[in-house]
Amino acid sequence: QEDLEALIAEFQSLDAKKTQVVESSCPPPSPRLNGSLSAHPEKDELILFGGEYFNGQKTYLYNDLYVYNLRKNSWSKVDIPNPPPRRCAHQAAVVPTAGGQLWVFGGEFASPNGEQFYHYKDLWVLHLATKTWEQIKAPGGPSGRSGHRMVACKRQLIIFGGFHESARDYIYYNDVYAFNLDSFSWSKLAPAGLGPAPRSGCQMATTPEGNVVIYGGYSKQRVKKDVDKGTLHTDMFLLKAEGAAKEEEKWTWSRLNPSGVKPTPRSGFSVALGPNNRCLLFGGVHDEEEEESIEGDFFNDLYFYDMGKNRWFPGQLKGPKSEKRKRRRGRQAEGAGDEEMEKPPQGPLEIVKEVVGEDGTVMTIKQVISGPAEEKERSESEEEEEEDGALGQQVEPCPRSSAMLAVKHGVLYVYGGMFEVGDRQFTLSDLYSIDLHKMDEWKVLVEMDPKAQEWLEESESDEEEDDVEGAEGGEEESSEEESEDEGGEEQHPPVEPEEKHPDYLARTEQYWIKLARTNMGPEAKEKKVVKVAHAMAKTFYEDSV
Repeated sequence: QEDLEALIAEFQSLDAKKTQVVESSCPPPSPRLNGSLSAHPEKDELILFGGEYFNGQKTYLYNDLYVYNLRKNSWSKVDIPNPPPRRCAHQAAVVPTAGGQLWVFGGEFASPNGEQFYHYKDLWVLHLATKTWEQIKAPGGPSGRSGHRMVACKRQLIIFGGFHESARDYIYYNDVYAFNLDSFSWSKLAPAGLGPAPRSGCQMATTPEGNVVIYGGYSKQRVKKDVDKGTLHTDMFLLKAEGAAKEEEKWTWSRLNPSGVKPTPRSGFSVALGPNNRCLLFGGVHDEEEEESIEGDFFNDLYFYDMGKNRWFPGQLKGPKSEKRKRRRGRQAEGAGDEEMEKPPQGPLEIVKEVVGEDGTVMTIKQVISGPAEEKERSESEEEEEEDGALGQQVEPCPRSSAMLAVKHGVLYVYGGMFEVGDRQFTLSDLYSIDLHKMDEWKVLVEMDPKAQEWLEESESDEEEDDVEGAEGGEEESSEEESEDEGGEEQHPPVEPEEKHPDYLARTEQYWIKLARTNMGPEAKEKKVVKVAHAMAKTFYEDSV
């Protein structure tokens, strides 16, 4: 702990050397997850802060600030003196006060080898109009934590849950704190009623009435020495504010029992507040323990929760009218992806499929669903048209967890995140958008750059694990050079990046199978190894087909 505090202090002294605001245009940010993406309350901009990146050997933490211009589809980096220390798994909330404020609380810093953690309990505000960071030092706030959730509710910031982990132990929280944006003071709430169990990574949203909705999350508990049991929560709660005077506000927990189709159990999902009194949930992962290994099923689906109707429903792409009916039949006929669940048959149905998506990831899709009523309204001529139609290519983000979301003008933006293939982690830097009013198509604003992917095996350079630069979060270019120097030819497939080969998979299949078998171990079944190999290959060459 003392070592980490010294490391953080060292980084802060480096940041303190910045004396003026410098804004410069730049390429898209490097791959990362568990940062925050926030919509500017007055401008057509998104604000990206912090996050983490792991390359197999080192953990990189960031405190840089990027601004994405929605109209120009361009990024700029904003260096501001005295920023918050590097962190990930923090929370950020925007309020429209004085030209816009971005409030940041908590999060964690990790040692370069990823084995030690420091959890922050600091509160910061970025004044967007003047581009200045300010630390707000007020007593009585939450303890240090990450994985918590924070929302702006009337003139307060409400914080719930999270966890704290040390080398010896961990604890999950279900406490609730409020920070008053007028008096700049903390208060710990003591709601009546039975509230959620301790958890992190839940969905938290503010209703128009000033109440707070909580859904899902993750927690773990020790069942015996060195054995932990994880829990994926799927329950839902309402934290209701009662009382006219703010000073005398009384809060009450109550259980919600929503109708509709709830999200399948998962952790690592991302959330945002959408239009029409709806909050949304995107992606995530469901980890299944197989003997001594954990295998994750990653998602790229959208779910909406209608706060007025207390109802969940899956986000269904409508697509262009001429293709809509064709795609529906095509997906059902081929069983070729998770969009099969867009128009299921009538009655409850459990679908369990393992597929390789167009993006190359292996997905196991499990869902209990009921068919929408509009399915009945289709005419026989539509059925015939479907049979004649070919399936059109559908662009969509690849399945992932820990992505960053923001909504502006009714458009959802999804940036970064990660997924795993075998023992390897792919950290993303792509950017997608979808109009939540139309729900017609995903748009690719920034494509994933395969050359930005690196993975260094643990055994390659154990002596570098304690290198301070790892946690500093330096430029990714240096990391790529390091990868090429240390890993040699094995780090990259035997195909030049600029080549465009439709038969790329056949030409390099043995390379990927060898790599997959190395990752998965000699006990892995051949069929599974081949499937993972195809997923890895397609991920790297998705723009080469």
